[in-house]
Amino acid sequence: MGKKMFASLTAVILGISTAMLARGQTQPQTETTTTTVTQTVQNPDGSYTVIEYPVGKEVQVKLDPVMITGANGVATILRDDSGTRIKLNLTGVPAAVTSLNLYAIDETGTVTSLGPVAITNGTATFSSTTPATKFMLIASPEANLSSYDPNTKILFRSAVPSGFAVIPHTTMPVGEKVGATTTPGSTPASAYTVPMLNIPAYKKGDDTKLKINFTGALTGARANVFITPRKDGPAEVRMRFHELKEAPSGQVLTLWAVSPDNHFVKLGQVVNAPGRNEAEIKSETTLPDFGLLLTMENATATSVNPIGPGVGIVEIITP
Repeated sequence: MGKKMFASLTAVILGISTAMLARGQTQPQTETTTTTVTQTVQNPDGSYTVIEYPVGKEVQVKLDPVMITGANGVATILRDDSGTRIKLNLTGVPAAVTSLNLYAIDETGTVTSLGPVAITNGTATFSSTTPATKFMLIASPEANLSSYDPNTKILFRSAVPSGFAVIPHTTMPVGEKVGATTTPGSTPASAYTVPMLNIPAYKKGDDTKLKINFTGALTGARANVFITPRKDGPAEVRMRFHELKEAPSGQVLTLWAVSPDNHFVKLGQVVNAPGRNEAEIKSETTLPDFGLLLTMENATATSVNPIGPGVGIVEIITP
């Protein structure tokens, strides 16, 4: 074999060996990590802005004007062990608007009136308190709002400050549904609207006095409600009735504790005999937070959930 042919054959063999070696080696892999960030928005237009306020930190919240132009609003909010203080400042309000009503909307959609705001020459300052820790603020010309949705007539709505996340509705959301709970038992969630009393904010071991608004057959009755949370045990609930009206025959007054997810716990009953003006219900519940509902139930009923008409809702006394 000639030298030239031998050299050519050697080059071919080396080339084939090099190619096979290259194919046999593990090639470096490139990993791609995709991170999905989910943002909670109740209504696509941003009309739901409930946030939770930190303890001991003053937060300034911008109030965005709605349906008006040129106006500005700022709320300074401070939450501590005694509750949440709100200081409102409005400027540039149109001259035709001389008063507004400030409301807090919590994550269940419950509307709480914080008071009327008087406006003079386009400006206003206002202070209020609430036991709530999670809420948005709206200012409306309507004096008796009982519900809120994107079509409610409002002139200001709180924005979400930087660093805060929107909290979804816990029950029966309006708009884009980002979180909801179902009602255990046979009682529909819409049958009773009971605001939470924010029990964790109460001072342990001390009585907190509340008021109850009676309706229906008990309109005009009076009662004192005291809640005493304990540090290492259930909360005590006492309801003392005064000027108690006579219940219809075969009916009893029943007090229920209602959890944020609409679970009902029966606390006690009162059988209102003729001529009896005073009575008391004394009970305990381990629910960490709850509202209080009074219903008129059939004396022979055995249901674990209320089915009778509501005759009283317990509300927080505001200064």
